[in-house]
Amino acid sequence: MELIVSLAIGVMTGAGVWLVLRPRTFQVLIGLSLLSYAVNLFIFSIGSLSIDKEPIVKPGLTANLENYTDPLPQSLVLTAIVIGFATTALFLVVLLALRGLSGNDHVDGQEERP
Repeated sequence: MELIVSLAIGVMTGAGVWLVLRPRTFQVLIGLSLLSYAVNLFIFSIGSLSIDKEPIVKPGLTANLENYTDPLPQSLVLTAIVIGFATTALFLVVLLALRGLSGNDHVDGQEERP
């Protein structure tokens, strides 16, 4: 399971970096979203990748990551998702305003010349 999650984080990070380096603003937006999803998945996996483990410590069990899942990374990821959604919405508004003012959606404001 750790291998699959690591590969997913790596692929999303690579695709996000590649899209951030593209010349159009919508591709940059999608790249930033992919990077934020990769970071969220990484933070979520820090809490421990266990199935059917509760985030509450039961009496009689030692309080380690073998017996329960750490709830702090889960709350951090939930907060990051909300902040990422708000940032994406703000970036979309700026993107639409830029498109209306300049007439194109290139990051540097200039069309490519063949």
